[in-house]
Amino acid sequence: MILSFNDKSPIIPKSCYISESSDLIGDVTLGEDVSIWFGTVIRGDMHSIYIGNGTNIQDNSTIHVTTNVSKTSIGDNVTIGHNAIIHGSTIEDQCLIGMGSILMDNAYIGQGSIIGAGSLIPPDTIIPPQSLVIGVPGKIIRKTNSTEIKMIIDRAKDYVKVSKKYQKQS
Repeated sequence: MILSFNDKSPIIPKSCYISESSDLIGDVTLGEDVSIWFGTVIRGDMHSIYIGNGTNIQDNSTIHVTTNVSKTSIGDNVTIGHNAIIHGSTIEDQCLIGMGSILMDNAYIGQGSIIGAGSLIPPDTIIPPQSLVIGVPGKIIRKTNSTEIKMIIDRAKDYVKVSKKYQKQS
């Protein structure tokens, strides 16, 4: 479902893939080649949400915001794993947010970082660029390496390719 709210409508370029079971509501802006997968809810009813070029938001994820507190901004070539919750956070380019992770208001994830599956990033946490973070609450365990950065970029490219196959079937 694509729904306007408070006179704001999602902005979705033609290059994007939005699954039939996803919901995009209100002040949501997508870059080129974004893919939004099955069961995902992106609700920009209280503040703005921006998702950058080549980013994929996987199945059953929730992206939301907090009125007058925090918008959500997700950079280019980011992979958001299945069942993640991104709430009023900033994620820089080329990050991987693992399955089931939770990012809370005003969390900031620096470029090239990996947030491990099931991790919790509390409000106002700043994760420096190229950090590998795991746990509840999330702790930085080391810097990401060049192999991991390449994997993040390749994963985003793979999702663009898969989304194009889905678009052809629609």
